[in-house]
Amino acid sequence: MPEKTEAVELRTALLRLRRASGLPVVFGGLLQEGRTMRIAELSGAVTPALSGLAISAGSGLGGKCLALSRPCAVTDYPSSRHITHEYDGPVSAEGLRAVIAVPVVVRRKVRGVLYGALRESLPIGERVFDAAMAAARDVEQALAVRDEVRQLLAPPPPGPSWEEVRQAYGELRELAPKVVDPALRERLLAVCGRLESASGAAPGAPGVALTPRETDVLAAVASGATNATAAERLGLRPETVKGYLRSAMRKLGAHTRLEAVVAARRTGALP
Repeated sequence: MPEKTEAVELRTALLRLRRASGLPVVFGGLLQEGRTMRIAELSGAVTPALSGLAISAGSGLGGKCLALSRPCAVTDYPSSRHITHEYDGPVSAEGLRAVIAVPVVVRRKVRGVLYGALRESLPIGERVFDAAMAAARDVEQALAVRDEVRQLLAPPPPGPSWEEVRQAYGELRELAPKVVDPALRERLLAVCGRLESASGAAPGAPGVALTPRETDVLAAVASGATNATAAERLGLRPETVKGYLRSAMRKLGAHTRLEAVVAARRTGALP
């Protein structure tokens, strides 16, 4: 995920956390390499004390959260006996007392920490905890989608088979509608278009104007998916999938699912 996009995702989640919880200060960061994280985004801070602070696993509240991969909280940070105190200086400079730290976990790997804090020594309530968890889930979902996109767009290993290319194409078609970022979604669809062009339509084959959803369904069918499986992958109802498939078959002059896939490949609508 590009650094600027990471910052936007993190900032958006923190602002949502601050609005939902009423916490005066929220901040957080994502791991860049190894087990060290830097506080990259803050909202509500009145000093620069926490900005850029490097957090090591096991150190302080955030480090404990990183090490245990679970939410951690303290009612009074400076006097807590349940954490180490390497970061007391910056925390005290900002005047923070009650603090909650929630991990961002993707595929069982901690990728960062979101914090929320009060300038009073008060228990962290359930509403604040739920808001922090929801904000972390937002970041996790964005990271998971972008990880998958990065993997699919990565250069393939030398000599992939054409079937592997077709499989990647089908996965891209399934993923594109789930991507919230319009620019990234357009890039994915552009890659799909290049794969379609690379397939090479048969000489003299007439072009067929399939809709994006008809193409999505055909790509899923080409991978061997049933209507029910295609519906689950694409976030559609099985009856809707059947409708798109019937429409595509009609346009392609096909009488069976297999004929539709073969005709779509012949005309360049599928790789």
